[in-house]
Amino acid sequence: MIMVVGATGNVGAPLVRMLAEAGEKVTAVSRRITAAPPGVVVRQGDLSSVSFSDVSSVFLMVPPGFEGSLEPVLARAAGAGRVVLLSSQGVGTGRHPAAHEAAVQASGLKWTVLRPAGFASNAFQWAESVRTRREVAAPFADVALPVIDPEDIASVAAAALLDPSHEGRTYELTGPAAISPREQAAAIGEAVGEPVRFVPQTREEARAAMLGFMPPHVAEATLDILGAPTPEEQRVSPDVERVLGRPPRPFAEWASRFAGAFK
Repeated sequence: MIMVVGATGNVGAPLVRMLAEAGEKVTAVSRRITAAPPGVVVRQGDLSSVSFSDVSSVFLMVPPGFEGSLEPVLARAAGAGRVVLLSSQGVGTGRHPAAHEAAVQASGLKWTVLRPAGFASNAFQWAESVRTRREVAAPFADVALPVIDPEDIASVAAAALLDPSHEGRTYELTGPAAISPREQAAAIGEAVGEPVRFVPQTREEARAAMLGFMPPHVAEATLDILGAPTPEEQRVSPDVERVLGRPPRPFAEWASRFAGAFK
């Protein structure tokens, strides 16, 4: 039995689907109950409450608001044997703390750590403005970052859960090319079949908008990455292709797949 914690997220949902399609027994854990593929066991819960009994492998997505330590969680998961942790690129670049990764690596479990760059799905924040005004507002118009399709993260996670050759490895996951907010807006316009206007924001305007759904320190750290990325944060990693045997999907493909959200 493979347990996916965070099963309704942008990575967890496709991961559950992929594992179910591969014929694996899957338990999907989320704080909210939603429909799941046939045969998938659904449990409502989170890291503080989930039981790992009768589980062989675990995918862990630590929610942004989680303030506790992973050690008690991993102690409860000791019988699982294998854990795949969804971390972040920021751990490798020193912008985010490494405590969760350190806990997993010291747990005695067989582990794989995934460090994705920014998600292509963050563009959903523009869905309403694209639908209503054919407009995208964002700061740092021409600063490009190699955002990644969450489906590719899920594919790498599935490989790590099913193939022991990935044990003890840390993968940096990016898209195939760096792309700027202005270029993302153009790609969304191509997907919906109408031009989408790009509206530059100041850092202060972007910060005010972010404070509606994230803490101030997270907003500041995010803006630092978006506005002044390091060369490492702009680098395209080969790890998706190494694991999957194919290049990562470009942002335009993600936008085309989810064009309905923007129409």
